[in-house]
Amino acid sequence: MAQDDPRTLVSTDWLGRHLKDPDLRILDASWYLPAMERDGKAEYAAQHIPGARYFDIDEISDLRSALPHMAPPVEKFMSRMRAMGVGDGHQVVVYDGAGIFSAARVWWLFRLMGQMDIAVLDGGLPKWLAEGREVEDLPPVIRDRHMTVRRQNQLVKDVTQVGAASKLGDHEIIDARGPARFRGEEPEPRDGLRSGHIPGSKNVYYRDLVTEDGTMKEAAELRATFEAAGVDLSRPAITTCGSGVTAAILSLALERIGKTDHSLYDGSWAEWGQFPTLPVATGDN
Repeated sequence: MAQDDPRTLVSTDWLGRHLKDPDLRILDASWYLPAMERDGKAEYAAQHIPGARYFDIDEISDLRSALPHMAPPVEKFMSRMRAMGVGDGHQVVVYDGAGIFSAARVWWLFRLMGQMDIAVLDGGLPKWLAEGREVEDLPPVIRDRHMTVRRQNQLVKDVTQVGAASKLGDHEIIDARGPARFRGEEPEPRDGLRSGHIPGSKNVYYRDLVTEDGTMKEAAELRATFEAAGVDLSRPAITTCGSGVTAAILSLALERIGKTDHSLYDGSWAEWGQFPTLPVATGDN
């Protein structure tokens, strides 16, 4: 079992011990791709870990952007967190209904906003339920709490910055999508996107970072997985995927192995794949 760290990843045992802590806040960030045919908000309403609030990834985003669930403006994030009763002095634990999937995106988003006391629940709700732990269907009692936000711009990259990194080769661009999508052999789930990957990027499928029971692999295995994909861990990294969700799993894994110079391409392939002027590579290169 991976070591508990309230700034990256905690076990179900850890959460069980701290469940009644007054300054603990739990977030259910369940979100699914259309092909999964699941409804995160409905699942939350039916059952969730006691005290959990629902974090809507699509709504707590920049709705001015045509791209899906881009990071929200600071002011919107602050107001949504205040309304959810999440603020300064809280230890936050975020989970999802798939194990380790969309929760990592919210972990990254909190860090982008300068909030470090947040961890993903290792194994998520599936592990919690498999162990017969308590759930409820009641909404939590909310009390407003102020949150101080200091946006960490170094943790996010835009299309221009990623284009420069691809051309110069001064970063490791790591793509979390499945191998067939990375190679351009499988169509993208979103309409209008070309198939392939950002030139020079390496493919580390997010599922290869997770064990069969849905928990994240140990640090040594994570490091070996990145290195096997040809990732030079001495270089700064940019994580990417389809729309910035599973890229955060890579970011979480990099943090778990002690690598801190990483950022996330928020637009990811939903942005890169739609522009005909941007270069696309196929195959394994």
